[in-house]
Amino acid sequence: MEKLQLGRNRKTDAEKPRMDPLMRALKALHSAGSPEAMTPEELEHQRRNQEILGRLTAPMAGMEYEELSIGAMPAAWTRLKAPHGDRRVILYCHGGGYTSGNLGYSRVLSSKLAHVTGYDVLSFEYRLAPEHPYPAAVEDAMRAWDYLMYQGYEAENVMVAGDSAGGNLALVLCRRLKAAGRRMPRALLLMSPWTDMTMSGASYRERVESDPMLTPEYIEAVRRAYAGDRDLHDPDLSPLLGDLGSFPPTLIQVGDHEILYSDSASLAAALRAAHVPCRLEVSEGMWHVFQMFPIKKAAAAMESAARFLLEL
Repeated sequence: MEKLQLGRNRKTDAEKPRMDPLMRALKALHSAGSPEAMTPEELEHQRRNQEILGRLTAPMAGMEYEELSIGAMPAAWTRLKAPHGDRRVILYCHGGGYTSGNLGYSRVLSSKLAHVTGYDVLSFEYRLAPEHPYPAAVEDAMRAWDYLMYQGYEAENVMVAGDSAGGNLALVLCRRLKAAGRRMPRALLLMSPWTDMTMSGASYRERVESDPMLTPEYIEAVRRAYAGDRDLHDPDLSPLLGDLGSFPPTLIQVGDHEILYSDSASLAAALRAAHVPCRLEVSEGMWHVFQMFPIKKAAAAMESAARFLLEL
């Protein structure tokens, strides 16, 4: 699959007024005061801003939202009110640096995914670091996958989507399934995925000034909270560095202003080297997980994601 360059490096005047409060909420979410430690106050600030962002952007019109528990783990179905009768579903892994995120935040992209595809979307509230560091989130992702299997869904009818750290989690989930000799999902949809905790990509240095959202200090803080003293080359932390053979067809979407740009570009190259069908879509002038926002480029990216998933 090819690399596509989407959009132009400019927001329309109609988009700018709606962007201001959203930008402030997301930038506040992706800030950290110290790379050595994340204080309880900083964590509370990030988690509160994620809830605010969810309320600002969640497009829930025409949707049904049903909360449930998978064991002790909160989860939710997002569905169109009009039934479609398709047994394909999307398992959505939310972002937040493994240190923040909840079902309210998950509504933003889960409802957009349900809207553009017609598929039911299952989101889940995995345990967060630093209270629950690696491998808690991975165990919870496996629990969500197993729940779908117990509900009678076939692996080939489940697509896995994830943004940011959720993209990391989606990749690690596939690693765990592969290691266990289990069947893989039908496809992966990754939005601004965090794939390399070693921060080896050139964009971590070259795009610091152009990235309006993320900073290297934030990445260092959340990876320390999640990974602790573990070797960051471990593919369960940096799936870019692992064996990607036999992974499902993958669509990667990223903005060209992200310090995580290299994580996406390098993953696309690694998947292709492993003979995995992969498409990389780069949106000019866009920032981290821009798909969350009510702007034209986000709508175009979601429509492209829908075409990718529906045509498989």
